[in-house]
Amino acid sequence: MNKISIKDLNLYYGNGANHALHGINLDIPARQVTALIGPSGCGKSTLLRCLNRMNDLIEGVKIDGLVTLDEQDIYQNVDVASLRIKVGMVFQKANPFPMSIYDNIAYGLRAQGVTDKKTLNEVVERSLRSAALWDEVKDRLKSPAFGLSGGQQQRLCIARTIAMEPDVILMDEPTSALDPIATKKIEDLIQTLKQKYTIVIVTHSMQQARRISDRTAFFLMGDLVEHNNTNILFSTPADDRTRGYVNGDFG
Repeated sequence: MNKISIKDLNLYYGNGANHALHGINLDIPARQVTALIGPSGCGKSTLLRCLNRMNDLIEGVKIDGLVTLDEQDIYQNVDVASLRIKVGMVFQKANPFPMSIYDNIAYGLRAQGVTDKKTLNEVVERSLRSAALWDEVKDRLKSPAFGLSGGQQQRLCIARTIAMEPDVILMDEPTSALDPIATKKIEDLIQTLKQKYTIVIVTHSMQQARRISDRTAFFLMGDLVEHNNTNILFSTPADDRTRGYVNGDFG
């Protein structure tokens, strides 16, 4: 079952001057990890931002085609704020709010009018447990989030996303700034989270895509060159355009 379907998607920057995505067709299965790979500037992060309409924030962007979430066109008659709750995003660099660990998790709920202390406590604990962070921070929930390590901050941002109960989690190179130990923790977490959430991740690391993804989509210069089950894509690249890339990481 597909959670997201993309049909004939084109994206232009600069009021049509720069054609960044060229007729993309891609299905994203529910409760699997789909990796978007390719060299810098190939369009993978641009596509990721189409899935929760973050590109709407960029002046001069034009999009045509169809993107559906649970068969609903996300560009027609959709409340964007509600969409971004259903389709949460974790960025390349951890971006905790300048407040306590607890308040980082509770922030979104409070913004929606939730004030019941018991409810907030339950969501904070559940979200931190889901992000494999509870045991490390349960005794310092009122401490500033900036006091956490880089890897812990990224898991906190994942917990903050989980607290809003999304259907989909988008991740834009979430481990690129982390050391190998912290990266391993995030990768293990992704494998656990896919049991409940649909995950789409942009990564420059071919090894990471092989380790964590069920399906992989390869982009080059705004084109979707191929997409397939990860083990198939890496063992039998479609043609010489991909063969030189899948043997190593992208710069």
